[in-house]
Amino acid sequence: MKTVDILIKNANEVLTLRGPRRARSGKEMRELGIIKDGYVAIDEGKIVGVGRGKGDFNADEVIDAKGKIVMPGFVDPHTHLVFSGWRDFELKLKLKGLSYEEISREGGGINYTVQLTRKASKEKLVEEAMERLDMMLLHGTTTCEAKSGYGLDVENEIKILEVYKELNSKHQIDIVPTFLGAHAVPPEFKNSDDYVKLIVEKMIPKVVEKNLANFCDVFCERGYFNLDQSRRILLRGKEYGLKPKLHADEFCSLGCSKLACEVKAISADHLLKVPDDVIPELARAGTIAILLPATVFSMMNKEFAPARKLIDSGVAVALGTDLNPNCYTENMQFVIQLACFYMGMQPEEAIVASTINAAYSIEEGNQLGSLEEGKLADVLILNAPSYTFLSYHFGVNLVNTVIKRGKIVYQQDF
Repeated sequence: MKTVDILIKNANEVLTLRGPRRARSGKEMRELGIIKDGYVAIDEGKIVGVGRGKGDFNADEVIDAKGKIVMPGFVDPHTHLVFSGWRDFELKLKLKGLSYEEISREGGGINYTVQLTRKASKEKLVEEAMERLDMMLLHGTTTCEAKSGYGLDVENEIKILEVYKELNSKHQIDIVPTFLGAHAVPPEFKNSDDYVKLIVEKMIPKVVEKNLANFCDVFCERGYFNLDQSRRILLRGKEYGLKPKLHADEFCSLGCSKLACEVKAISADHLLKVPDDVIPELARAGTIAILLPATVFSMMNKEFAPARKLIDSGVAVALGTDLNPNCYTENMQFVIQLACFYMGMQPEEAIVASTINAAYSIEEGNQLGSLEEGKLADVLILNAPSYTFLSYHFGVNLVNTVIKRGKIVYQQDF
């Protein structure tokens, strides 16, 4: 009988999410690989056993999960984690019916945050982001993607990405960095093409020289970056080894989701206005759709991304918070609830989208997102008798215990 570091036993349900070694699509998104009365054995930071009962294990620490569920940690594949200042004042403008573009013209929006983030020291940005990461961990997120994009010049984009590097050494949550210099055109540039030139000639080479990002993203949208500019930036990023992602078809349909297929982007995010005829192209391209219902909720819009059309057409769907000053939430449980109530996703689909599919959308699916032998032990224990409670019991934090890389990093006091 092997002695391991941690043995979780007697779980009502263990959601293994075992399946193919790729993002799940179609009917696969409803398969959670549930084991009743299950156990998970953890040793040296990895999962070494999953099954029914308690297996052939002793443990230094035994956790009785009777009446609870055990599942993989949430993976948040779309955040803008590092920024300074708040935009709470925008809520009054939203309540008056102003659109995102109108709020930006009123002095809010991305460039308002850019001004404050440029002024903030690296130390301040680290401190503020650590608090957000703590809240994410408390609600069950164990890995996240995080974008730059509130610097919009060489010095400050590098500063933000260096903050991510420091956060990775200080916080339990693993952070996968993305370069988003093309988030908006900064006010000092009157010509957007001149700013694009700065991105492709200065920013991307510097980011890669310093090894600060895995992906390159662009806000492809009316009033931000057009198709030609987005293509130029993403292809330049690919030349330098940065894999493409794309904010696509959020407010209008410019052909950005089609561009995501063209450049073989790993993900196309938002997709509220994705054309019906492009959806099959996304499926064929293997581009993962990262849907962000909390953003729609925060802007008080009534139109959400067409999750059902995407899933039923064979597109692999992931879910993320889009944590940023306009959409200020760190809670993936809330995102799951929005996805079910407002986008018609089944509870099983929303869980797959928040774990294994989210992991594959940031190229971490081989070590995260499911409870399988050999994978990292990023594990949640939830105060719920069944997985359905993740969407059914809303407005509370269901997390009882968070285990990150085989260490208990959060445990409820009662």
